[in-house]
Amino acid sequence: MTIQTPVIPRIAIPETAPFSPEQREWLSGFFTAALVPLAPAGAVSDIAGLGEAGKADGPVLADNDAAPWHDPSMPAPERMELAKGAAPAPRLMAAMAQQDCGQCGYNCADYANAIFLKTEERLNLCVPGGKETLRLVKQLVADLPDAGGAKADAPPVKLAPAEPGAKPMDAAGTSRDNPAAITFLSRQRLNAEDSDKETFHVEFDISDSPLSYRVGDSCGIFATNDLGYVDQIIAMLGFAPRTEIRGRTLREVLTEEVSLGAAPDALFELYSYLLGGAARDKMRALARGEDPDGDAALLDVFAVVQKFPQARPHPEAFVEALEPLQPRLYSISSSPNATPGRLSLSVDAVRYLVGKRKRLGVASTFIGSRAKPGERVRAYIQKAHNFALPADPNVPIVMVGPGTGIAPFRAFLHERQAIRAPGRNWLFYGHRHEGKDFFYRDELEAMRRVGHLSNLSLAWSRDDGEKVYVQDRIRENGAELWRWLEEGAHFYVCGDAKRMAKDVEAAVVDLTVRHGQKSAADAADFVTALKKSGRYQADVY
Repeated sequence: MTIQTPVIPRIAIPETAPFSPEQREWLSGFFTAALVPLAPAGAVSDIAGLGEAGKADGPVLADNDAAPWHDPSMPAPERMELAKGAAPAPRLMAAMAQQDCGQCGYNCADYANAIFLKTEERLNLCVPGGKETLRLVKQLVADLPDAGGAKADAPPVKLAPAEPGAKPMDAAGTSRDNPAAITFLSRQRLNAEDSDKETFHVEFDISDSPLSYRVGDSCGIFATNDLGYVDQIIAMLGFAPRTEIRGRTLREVLTEEVSLGAAPDALFELYSYLLGGAARDKMRALARGEDPDGDAALLDVFAVVQKFPQARPHPEAFVEALEPLQPRLYSISSSPNATPGRLSLSVDAVRYLVGKRKRLGVASTFIGSRAKPGERVRAYIQKAHNFALPADPNVPIVMVGPGTGIAPFRAFLHERQAIRAPGRNWLFYGHRHEGKDFFYRDELEAMRRVGHLSNLSLAWSRDDGEKVYVQDRIRENGAELWRWLEEGAHFYVCGDAKRMAKDVEAAVVDLTVRHGQKSAADAADFVTALKKSGRYQADVY
């Protein structure tokens, strides 16, 4: 009789995951060990990307390549419909915003897998998805089996120690869970005073911090709420600002620890216990995701307090009903080789009116107006997911970055200039008005004069005459752009995920049809192949 030794499936962490090789190896061992009870005798498999359907018995985990809903421009209801009937982890992934932005500390598939395997308990980390994603995730998690489908009586897993010299998983400044302090230096407005927007070039000193970065990376900033805004809420509720909560004053907690943005369902639930009659019914409806008064999308924490002044929650209960204040990610617009010890961002200060009340973007106005020179700010570096310069400095690059989407490409240009990369550089930049919104104009024109910036194609959508967008310039320059692609150029796009990035991709497909003499289907396959090979990369939000 032959005894067959079971072969345990090996969980392979993708190289695109935000970990060092040592960390990926450790995680591979961890997840492989965690899933040992699920592997049948004789199973032979190498499950790429944390699991693949049909290769072995056990949980089916989310994977970007097997997710037709992995499209940031696709509305959540469409994503969930596509994922209908899929395994729990892929359905969890479909609930995410699909931006792979890293604000949660994962990409979308890995965050879904971590929730499914119960290695991540926080369900509210998807900042772009907001309340919509949180509601979907909560609903899906309620139906999950224990321990991500693992047997309840599975033996405990013994974890091997990290290899000597391996970088700690939570080294200061490398994750949202362990930020480091950096020093705010200055801000400089990038657009004219009469522009419709306020956009700033912001400088930080990181020379005395453990932060290090490469071009293409993003910086997570932990902002604080506006004190005037906090004090208004405290006054409306009749709280004492110095009330002790969590060992701190209520004013400090509301300023530094909790979000005062979109009102969470937990706040509606709290208010439903405090109110009676029609108001209670409205609160319960809002907590279910309904919109009894047609204003649910406008209800931030301030608006709820203002709309229902008769409610008087206990300060501690009020704080516990709020979501944690999340960091915000910004593409880094500087090069460590060009400006050692410095880090810069390009930030739109978000201010808008809802009715007669001004709303403020928390992090953008913190950076754009409230932070003072010399102030210490908590921050971390989010390593890029498939968004980096080609390893060969001779390779030409094409960059499409309207508005603040120019940020990583300013970094690319400064980096290539600092290392004297001989490869050609082509930038497509656009905004509303040339006279008001031409960010980094002097720098870009200087680079073009000396030949570092081979091509600079500009698009202005609000100047006199026809509206022109970056995708229009791509089509206009299709013949030359096709030659660049034939010569091996890498193509990059950064900016709005809902429309711009999709329109740019459509323009690239169009020029491939026209100048590459391909059918529409073959042109789409060509662009897909560029993406898979790493020659078409996007950083969208």
